[in-house]
Amino acid sequence: MNHSTSHRPRTSHRALSTIYIGLLSSSPIGPLWVAVSEQGLMMVDWSMPQADFSRQVERRFHADVMYDEPHTADALLQLSEYLDGNRCQFTLPLDLAGMTLFQSQVLRLTTQIPYGLTSTYKAIALQVGNVHAARAVGRVEATNPIPLVIPCHRVLGSNGSLHGYGGPGGIKLKAWLLNLEQSFI
Repeated sequence: MNHSTSHRPRTSHRALSTIYIGLLSSSPIGPLWVAVSEQGLMMVDWSMPQADFSRQVERRFHADVMYDEPHTADALLQLSEYLDGNRCQFTLPLDLAGMTLFQSQVLRLTTQIPYGLTSTYKAIALQVGNVHAARAVGRVEATNPIPLVIPCHRVLGSNGSLHGYGGPGGIKLKAWLLNLEQSFI
């Protein structure tokens, strides 16, 4: 198992020229799409046709989209290894273009939740310095553009309950991911 990690979130509002997309056609959660810029992984989504994913990427980042296996191979390999239970941490650079400071802080803190462990929306709110921001943290987690790699599934309610998960499969998928990681809920 690969246990190294090196998340390097980047935040900017730069103009993007091309974003590369790739497909992991078979995984335990279905076909999985990634979008990668020259700076890093920007988006992960699943259970949709290529045309829909391409439009989603184009709308979100206002950039040209190109299917490109060499540019997306590392992200797809690491996601495949993770979903097969053979990877505990990702070593992909992340590109958080277009995120606000608050969003990037929340997502950066989320990447620091270790494999097999969980945190809460309230705990992350405390870490960003606003005890009353738990719901805002929840909104950021719900719109996380890079699920799995930024492990929003590891964030629970203060009472340890599973709250919504935005990906296809919802809370059942969140529970499956936590079970994959053998997290204690």
